[in-house]
Amino acid sequence: MKRFFQSLQAKYMAIILIALFLFQAAYLLVAMLAMGLQEDITGKKSKNESDPNQIEEKWHSDAEELENVSRETINRLFSKWKKDYPDASMFWVGEKGTLMDQLDVKENLPANWTPAFTAKFIKERYGGDPFTVISFIGGEEKNGFIVLEIPRNLFLPPMVQVTEKYGILLGAGLLLIISLFIIVSFLFFRGIRKRLLHLQEAMERRDMDNLPIGIDVQKNDEIGQLERTFNEMVGELKESKRREQEEEQLRRELIANLSHDLRTPLTKINAQTYSIAKENLSPEGKRAVKALETSIVNIDRLIENLMSYTLLMASKHKQELTELDAVRFVREIMASWYPVFEKEGFEVVIELEPFEEKWLADPMWLGRIFDNILQNVLRHAKDGLYLEVATESTDEYDAIVFIDRGKGLNNSSNEKGAGIGLSIIDLMVKGMKLDWEMESGVKGTAIRIRSIK
Repeated sequence: MKRFFQSLQAKYMAIILIALFLFQAAYLLVAMLAMGLQEDITGKKSKNESDPNQIEEKWHSDAEELENVSRETINRLFSKWKKDYPDASMFWVGEKGTLMDQLDVKENLPANWTPAFTAKFIKERYGGDPFTVISFIGGEEKNGFIVLEIPRNLFLPPMVQVTEKYGILLGAGLLLIISLFIIVSFLFFRGIRKRLLHLQEAMERRDMDNLPIGIDVQKNDEIGQLERTFNEMVGELKESKRREQEEEQLRRELIANLSHDLRTPLTKINAQTYSIAKENLSPEGKRAVKALETSIVNIDRLIENLMSYTLLMASKHKQELTELDAVRFVREIMASWYPVFEKEGFEVVIELEPFEEKWLADPMWLGRIFDNILQNVLRHAKDGLYLEVATESTDEYDAIVFIDRGKGLNNSSNEKGAGIGLSIIDLMVKGMKLDWEMESGVKGTAIRIRSIK
């Protein structure tokens, strides 16, 4: 239950209930005013009736009871009715059509009343406003007549009277309540939106490890629970990142130790193989020693690739960028590799044209890239026995291209490995902000190392 009262749903329900209470309070106030007015009216019913029919009958009765027609008796009658009906107006027209007396009449009455004007007056007042009653004094036409006029709004129900009297005030109050409800609702939802945007910004922020940053939890409502869950997720990510870094460190140390431990016996094997090769061996023995030497070289190269890949993944491989002549550099590389390919029976075609611009690269890294490409050709493209090294220049880039006529990297090979060599090429090329692409098929493979202009 405590959790419910702390929720956003409970808070907004409270806002709605308060608004409904204020509406009811406003109507209750109007009802009280109406009841007060009604009590005021009903309190006078012992002296007079608020029913127009009863008022008309009483006025006729009082007019017929007048025996002595004089100004004094008429004024006495008018004063009596004025006490009961303060808003009423009355006047007396004599037997000759002369206006004899009037009380609180707001319009200008003619001094002489002709039969035509009298008939017109009666026609205009019939069923109109004000409520008008005309009676002959003493019940005879020769004595003239007296007229009573009362505003018809006095006969309206108390609620209608209150509405007419306090309508503007009531409307203003209701408008104020509605405005307060809208303002409070706006502030309520604006606060929710602000907190959600703050949570979104926290999700987009990153620390040094590219992980989200926790957020301060200030409330225990639904958004506060979401913030708390987000903080728990951030904690789990940081713990996972910490474990990953520890495992990565252990893996690098393991690879480094294994590489060192493997190189020691490998050096001894290489030395023993060299000693055996100096002995007087049969042709089959010489072939076995040759195969052993090749395997030792391949293992040493794999160990070196594994170490390099581990250092590159950990961003620990040293890099020193410098401007160099890429064409001259690849010529030097090919000069050292040419005897190897010639010995294996490759047809080597070198077509290199100078570049207008120098490359910004690390000589060690670039040499390692070219060595890995040539090693892949030597291992996987022996069937084609062809290697072409050329240059390619466009308005967008300069490139050094290596082309062979093997069966492609997608085909099986006796010396096919885990692809660490190509992974090293990719990491080193991107690390020097160069570019590369490889096209491989059953008719051969083409690799381009490009420097974007």
